[in-house]
Amino acid sequence: MSAACDFVALHTGQKMPLIGLGTWKSERGQVKEAVKCALSVGYRHIDCAAAYSNEAEIGEAFQECLGPNKVIKREDLFVTSKLWNTKHHPEDVEPALRKTLGDLKLDYLDLYLMHWPHAFERGDNLFPKNPDNTMRYDYTDYKDTWKAMEKLVEKGLVKAIGLSNFNSRQIDDVLSVATVKPAVLQVECHPYLAQNELRAHCQKRGLVVTAYSPLGSPDRMWKHPDEPVLLEEPGIKKLAEKYSKSPAQIILRWQVQRKVIAIPKSVTPARIQQNLQVFDFSLTEEEMNYIGSLNKNWRYIVPMITVDGKLVARDAGHPHYPFNDPY
Repeated sequence: MSAACDFVALHTGQKMPLIGLGTWKSERGQVKEAVKCALSVGYRHIDCAAAYSNEAEIGEAFQECLGPNKVIKREDLFVTSKLWNTKHHPEDVEPALRKTLGDLKLDYLDLYLMHWPHAFERGDNLFPKNPDNTMRYDYTDYKDTWKAMEKLVEKGLVKAIGLSNFNSRQIDDVLSVATVKPAVLQVECHPYLAQNELRAHCQKRGLVVTAYSPLGSPDRMWKHPDEPVLLEEPGIKKLAEKYSKSPAQIILRWQVQRKVIAIPKSVTPARIQQNLQVFDFSLTEEEMNYIGSLNKNWRYIVPMITVDGKLVARDAGHPHYPFNDPY
């Protein structure tokens, strides 16, 4: 692993770097260069997903940068991908993974996550919709999907499996049937959504937490005009001045210092590099507590759709929708 990047140990014994490059919303035409740039400045963790529709291009970057005669060996890189909602049927799980591996030009993944607990209608349309714009669902039990994911570990196609966007009750539900335990929970997490209860829940059960949208996802499609802007938080800006760092670096330092993995997304070379430069300073206990006290339980990432002219949470009616529980 690159000395620039600290890591946490998963229950499998794997070392997972604390900072990774996120690739959600990274456009085709930009993501290949972003990945190559990240690898060149010392990133050794890339977070992908079939639903981002850019894995083939990330695969081109891997093909150019990884290999026995290249600067980076495959075993030095930690790659995560995710099973999409339309592929929860147990028979669809391995083919979905093999498609991801083919696109990424890899023989195995370090980590494969179930992207959401709720399933959409089976098929190749990522977002199957009814004429009124509502989603077409499938009601496969995520525990059945999990059992199919366990077989991928037995076959050596993935080294670890985990969950994304699951609540505490759903995590326990998976653990009740798991012979291969989830290693990681990936959820939205930042100072406005500190996820303290969920983190404690995971810690007790041996799961490491990865924070997506760790900077509050300033480039989302569905913004509220009056929502709080994390990078503008005055106390964080003050800390940035004190340490001669950016507000983003202060927020990322807070995460890694509490052993939460963060996967900031960027396609800008200077920012990609800056987001990794968080291992050369430490926040005081008081500063850590201050950032932790900013929590507002403010969730930025709730997929929304317009139905009858109104903006509504797209999947709130699904019985496995995770965000109806407190955590």
